[in-house]
Amino acid sequence: MSAVLILGANSDMARAIARAYAKSGRELILAARRHERLAADVADLKVRYGVAVRAVEFDALDVAGHARFLDTLGELPGTVVSVVGFMGEQAESERDPEAASLVMRSNYVGPATILGEAANRMAARGTGVVVGISSVAGERGRARNYVYGSAKAAFTAFLSGLRNRLYGTGVRVITVLPGYVATRMTEGMPTPGLLTAQPDEVAAAVLAAERGRRDVIYVRPIWRLVMAIIRAIPEPVFKRLHI
Repeated sequence: MSAVLILGANSDMARAIARAYAKSGRELILAARRHERLAADVADLKVRYGVAVRAVEFDALDVAGHARFLDTLGELPGTVVSVVGFMGEQAESERDPEAASLVMRSNYVGPATILGEAANRMAARGTGVVVGISSVAGERGRARNYVYGSAKAAFTAFLSGLRNRLYGTGVRVITVLPGYVATRMTEGMPTPGLLTAQPDEVAAAVLAAERGRRDVIYVRPIWRLVMAIIRAIPEPVFKRLHI
C-alpha cells in the first residue's frame, strides 16, 4: 500500500490520523517543524502496527523550500494530509499585523502551497489523494475569530478550486471540516459536547473520506445544519450578535 505523508504531525489530530492509517497498514512519513518530538510516536507506531514510519523536518512557512522538501522524500506518497494550523489569539491579531500574518500564513499560505505542489506532482503521475484539514470557522466571518476564520475560508476555497481543476486527472482533493475538536489547542475553551469531536473521530472521518466518494466532510454531521443556519442569518442581524 502507498505511503501517507502527514504534514503538521505534532498535533493531537495528526497523531490520531497517523494511528488510524498505521492500523490500516499504511507506511507513514510524519513531517513537522520540530520533528525530533516525534521520536516516541515513530517507535510506538512501528511496534504497535508493524509499519514503516519515519519523521522528517518540514516548515510550512518556508514556501520556497516546499519543492525541495518533496524532492527529499524520494517516491511521492500516495496520500498527503495537511493538519498544519495555528489559531493564535484574535485580540493579538487585531493589534499586531505580524501576529495576524502568522495566523494567515500558517492556516492558508503554507498549507495551500505545499498541497498545491504535491497535487501537481500527483497529477503528472496520474494518481493521488490530497486531504486538507480546514475549519467551519471559514464558512462565515465572525467577530471573535475572523483572522483565523478568514485564513481557513481561503484554504477551503483553495481546496475547492484545486479539486475542480484536477477533476479527471486521477487526483482526489478532500476537505475535512472538524468543527470543535478536544485538543491541546482548544483546551480551556467552551466547547459544547454535541459539537465537539475527539481526535480519533477526525481520523476516522479522514480514512472514510479517502475510501468513499464524498469530497467535503463534516466530522460531526450536525455542523452542516449549524453552519447552514449561521450562513442564512441576514448581515444586519448577524453583525449585532457579536459571535
